[in-house]
Amino acid sequence: MRVLVVGSGAREHALCLSLAADAAVTSLVCAPGNAGTAAVAEQRGVDATNPAAVAALATELGADLVVIGPEAPLVAGVADAVRAAGIDCFGPSAAAAELEGSKAFAKEIMKAAGVPTAASRAVTTAAEAEAALDAFGPPHVVKDDGLAAGKGVVVTTDRTAALAHAAACEQVLVEEYLDGPEVSLFCVTDGTTVVPLLPAQDFKRVGDGDTGPNTGGMGAYAPLPWLPAGFADEIVRTVAQPTIAELARRGTPFAGLLYVGLALTAQGPRVVEFNARFGDPETQVVLALLETPLGGLLRAAATGTLADHPPLRWRPGAAVTVVLAAGGYPAAPRTGDVVTGADQPGVIHAGTRVRDDGAVVATGGRVLSVTAAGDTLGDARDAAYALVARVDLPHGHHRGDIAARAVAGEVAAP
Repeated sequence: MRVLVVGSGAREHALCLSLAADAAVTSLVCAPGNAGTAAVAEQRGVDATNPAAVAALATELGADLVVIGPEAPLVAGVADAVRAAGIDCFGPSAAAAELEGSKAFAKEIMKAAGVPTAASRAVTTAAEAEAALDAFGPPHVVKDDGLAAGKGVVVTTDRTAALAHAAACEQVLVEEYLDGPEVSLFCVTDGTTVVPLLPAQDFKRVGDGDTGPNTGGMGAYAPLPWLPAGFADEIVRTVAQPTIAELARRGTPFAGLLYVGLALTAQGPRVVEFNARFGDPETQVVLALLETPLGGLLRAAATGTLADHPPLRWRPGAAVTVVLAAGGYPAAPRTGDVVTGADQPGVIHAGTRVRDDGAVVATGGRVLSVTAAGDTLGDARDAAYALVARVDLPHGHHRGDIAARAVAGEVAAP
C-alpha cells in the first residue's frame, strides 16, 4: 500500500512513525513534512491547503491512500479533490469538516443529534457579547467560531479580557462554563461504523497547574485509569454515533477521524468541541499504544469497510507525551534556535526544519514532543521526563506536571 500523509506537524510525524511500522505500507511519503518525518518517509513539497496540488501529487505518486493530518486542508476541500481523482482518502469532505471549521455549525449538529453540550450563544457584536456574558456568568468561555489552531478559546473570570477576545474575532460562541476533568476520545469512522480509540487527556494551558493562556496542547497521557469501565463505548453511543448519523442524514457523510473533546461534569459528560482530525498531542500517546497496524485501519475507514475490520489491539501499560515549546510561546515564539538530541527514539517533531549544515532548528511554536511508554503511568511519566532532559532547546520551555495528578490518584470522574 502506497500512502501519502499530508501535513508538517507532530501529528503527521506520529502518523508516519506508525504507518512506517505497518508491514502493509510499502511506500510512505509526507508532504511537506518536517525534520522528523524525513527520517521515516520521503519528503515532497506541496501547499497542503491547495486541493488541486495535493490531488496531483497523490496521482503522480500512485498513492493508494491519502491521510490528511491538519484541519486547514480538510476545510479547504483537499479530501474532496483527492477522492475526485479516484484515490482513497482518510479525512472528511469540506462540508463535513465544518464540524471543526465552524463551532456554530457543530452546535447546530449537536442540537439536531441530541448530543449533550454546553449552552451557548453565537455573537457578532459587542452588545451581544455583553448580554451573553451576563447570561452565563463567570468563568467566561469565549470561542472563536472559526479555525484557530487550538488557541482561539479564552476561559477567564476577567470580563474585560473576555470582551476583548470577542471583539478580536469576526464571530464567537459564548458558552456556559463546564466544570470537571476533560477527556479526548478519537473515533475512527467510515461514515456509518464508529470505532473508538483509547481515551486520553491533554493539557491546554501553557503553565504548570493549568496556568497561563491556552495553547494547542502541552502534553498528554493515556489511558485514563480514573475513567469508569465502558466509557468509550458509552460516548460512541450517545455522542459519536448520533453525530455521524446526523451528518449522513444531511447528505454530508463524515469519513475520517472524529475527535470528541469532553468535560466530565456532575451532570454527566458534555461535549466541549469536535475536531475533524487527529489531535496533537493526544495522537502521540494513543498511537504509541496501538498494536493494530494503522494503515489497514485508516484504509478501512476510507473505503467504507470499517465494520469488517478486526477489533483493535492495544499494548499494555501507559504512554506520556511532554511538549517542548519555543521561547515566547504562545504569544511570540522564537525561531532559529538549534535543537540537539532531537534524533532520539521517542522524540516527535512539530516545528522544525533541517538547516543547510544539517542542524535541526526550531521554526517556532510547539517545536517537539517526547513520548515514552511504561508498564504503569508513573513509569511512562518518569521515562518521558528523562527523555526531555536529554533534549536541548535553547530558551525553550515545557510543563513539569503532565500526568502528575493522575499518577497521584488525584483525578476522578464525577
